[in-house]
Amino acid sequence: MSNPEKLLRDHISSMVYDPVKFVKFAFPWGEPGVLKEHAGPDTWQHNLLTRLGQELQKPEQTAIRFATASGHGIGKSTLVAWIILWFISTRPHPQIRVTANTREQLLKTTFRELAVWHKRAINQHWFTWTATKFYLNEHPETWFCNAIPWSAENPEAFAGLHAEHTLILFDEGSGIDDIIWEVTEGALTTNKVVWMSFGNPTRNSGRFRECFGSQQHRWITTRVDSRTAKMANKELIKQWIEDYGEDSDFVRVRVKGEFPRAGSTQFIPSDLVEQAMRKTLPDDPLATKIIAVDVARFGDDQTIILERHGNRVLPLSKYRGLDTMQTAAFVAERIDALQPDCTFVDGSGLGGGVVDRLRSLNYRVIDVQPGSRPDDPEKYANKRAEVWGRMRDWLKGDVQLPPDDGLKASLTGLEYGYTGKMTIQLEKKEDMKKRGLASPDEADALAYTFAEPVRAIRDVILPPGYARRDVALTARPRGLRRDLDWRVL
Repeated sequence: MSNPEKLLRDHISSMVYDPVKFVKFAFPWGEPGVLKEHAGPDTWQHNLLTRLGQELQKPEQTAIRFATASGHGIGKSTLVAWIILWFISTRPHPQIRVTANTREQLLKTTFRELAVWHKRAINQHWFTWTATKFYLNEHPETWFCNAIPWSAENPEAFAGLHAEHTLILFDEGSGIDDIIWEVTEGALTTNKVVWMSFGNPTRNSGRFRECFGSQQHRWITTRVDSRTAKMANKELIKQWIEDYGEDSDFVRVRVKGEFPRAGSTQFIPSDLVEQAMRKTLPDDPLATKIIAVDVARFGDDQTIILERHGNRVLPLSKYRGLDTMQTAAFVAERIDALQPDCTFVDGSGLGGGVVDRLRSLNYRVIDVQPGSRPDDPEKYANKRAEVWGRMRDWLKGDVQLPPDDGLKASLTGLEYGYTGKMTIQLEKKEDMKKRGLASPDEADALAYTFAEPVRAIRDVILPPGYARRDVALTARPRGLRRDLDWRVL
């Protein structure tokens, strides 16, 4: 009498060089349930799995490297899950390591997708899934896959891969630090190691970009346009193309799976800034008056107090070495002199002390938290990226900037990329310093003037007992409309 379990093991072990056959066999394609309307892998997935099996059959004893750049929503994490299940099911005592651009992406998306497909697999009873480890029940210590969040400060977790059968998977590889790539490279000490990196091509530099450039001879590369993928949201893609243009970097990265143009990681083009610095606009006494403050965090950073009158930015006030009390005193002096419609203060870090001091003196200020949730989380990673985006749009109009070299450098020096969720993320100040640039303090101060929409207080009738500095008029989202209303601060 035949043993069904032995037949299953023998049949799956015969697929060691055929991941396509495994994927088609292991999951209930076309059967009642979530896969009822699906016949199998998408075309791009089928082609990549086929090439992977072919490469493993070649006699050359070298590492096999795949790099796949793609648009958004094509099913990368699904493919990663299939590859893990195939590799761990067909090879004895393998070592499999998986990482992603962020801990959240790794544990809540990449590795959780493995749990989804594990439950659908015909051999699911062989394995156990946990939040960070997937292992064969019979040999949990030697037959497993680990989800390992990376750290640039502690890259040793990616060193020393010595198993005969080794698989390394990078999800959103464009966002993984170069040091992790370098340590992984040094760990390729066994023959036939399989190293696969997937990601949206969000950065025009780094090791993922090099897979398609200077190191292309070492990698088998693939580009996947979202428009050709079955799983992609075609309506959303159509909207992106209408909003940004088919040849925009936004569509190149999110849809076409192409890297940004050379130099296009500069968030604000130099010509916009230079044009604004050549402009001279007349003073408008009815223009909205805003003060914004960027508070210095480190010894070589500057505290900036900036005034914007409508579309005109006045010469900046810059200070070094101030404590929070001194900074608050200078800001209070400018509020008394200008009587602005609104005052924004960067309240993160040491700025929190400035906000507290001004409020204790009964000055009405709005605390801007750069790392907080943006109004448009579908487009921006955080509030700082959002206010910079609004500032960039403003610079495209008829505006005047003071001829300030520091302001120009800080506006044009900042680079950007995209998160794993394809939201715009700005370069960190620390990373700018590593590139030899100063902290963009002046530009941050200008950006904070766009933290909330503001109208001149003179345009509204104030309640009895309230002075000009006590009220701001802001726009708040209400459904699909943006209506104005005044509020007491």
